[in-house]
Amino acid sequence: MVSTLTVVSVVGAMVGSVVDHIQVATPTGTFDGLAAGPEDGRQVLFLHGFPESAQQWEYQLGALGANGLRAVAFDQRGYSPGVRPPDVADYKVDELVADVLAVADALGWTKFDLVGHDWGAAVAWHAAAQHADRVRTLAAVSVPHPAAFATALREDPEQQTMSRYMQTFQGKQAEKQLLADNAKALRQMYDRKPPPSRIEDYVQRFAEEGALTAALNWYRAMKFNPPCGPVAVPTLYVWSTEDTALGSTGAFGTAKHVTGPYRFEMLEDVSHWVPEEAPEQLSALLLEHFAEHP
Repeated sequence: MVSTLTVVSVVGAMVGSVVDHIQVATPTGTFDGLAAGPEDGRQVLFLHGFPESAQQWEYQLGALGANGLRAVAFDQRGYSPGVRPPDVADYKVDELVADVLAVADALGWTKFDLVGHDWGAAVAWHAAAQHADRVRTLAAVSVPHPAAFATALREDPEQQTMSRYMQTFQGKQAEKQLLADNAKALRQMYDRKPPPSRIEDYVQRFAEEGALTAALNWYRAMKFNPPCGPVAVPTLYVWSTEDTALGSTGAFGTAKHVTGPYRFEMLEDVSHWVPEEAPEQLSALLLEHFAEHP
């Protein structure tokens, strides 16, 4: 299914139920996170992208919580100070997927819905492909199926140009470049789409010793990542037309890598920062997705 939504307005304030700060202890370490909704509600786990944190999902957590779902987002490996290993290989996707299962286990969740944006979406694709017995449904935002992205990166000159930043992030000078001049380059990445206070929070997080290096190690560990198989669980994929990092080739090529029920939503006039730029629309799509696949 392919449909298009046009964003008419953007609401910056979080709505819905109260969002609480939590910590999730796992054998690997303790993850910081946010949670909303009744603990006996349908269980939904959110994965954030770069350069953000679980905070990017605050609106969606509140909206789902207000509708009776138990929604949890956690600061992933490298973003949570309690889980910040030193080696690049510790950030390969298999480790990131293992963290998803470890957090779910710690929460007592046998089966759950999985939502991811940006790098979180990439991890979510792998988790859904590998663990259909645990992942009830998948909702991926911005990043297409990794196999579709690989094809786009190999064959589409536009995607090749869009992805040049990855080489910079993998370089040894990336931290200095992003944090120089009061983190000017890092601030510019957000394109003023998230609220200013949240951008400031993100910048302060990455200014902490070792935090930005850990986040960039996700890019540096890409060489260790295996191919991603097809996804059989019910899948919602949301892509936005003004995303300057992810083009249409990968977006439209994703359908062939999903063998289960598939819905593709295209947000017009929205940039890469979908959860914060189109919070109402994304929340509504998620609630529809879960209702369609109880």
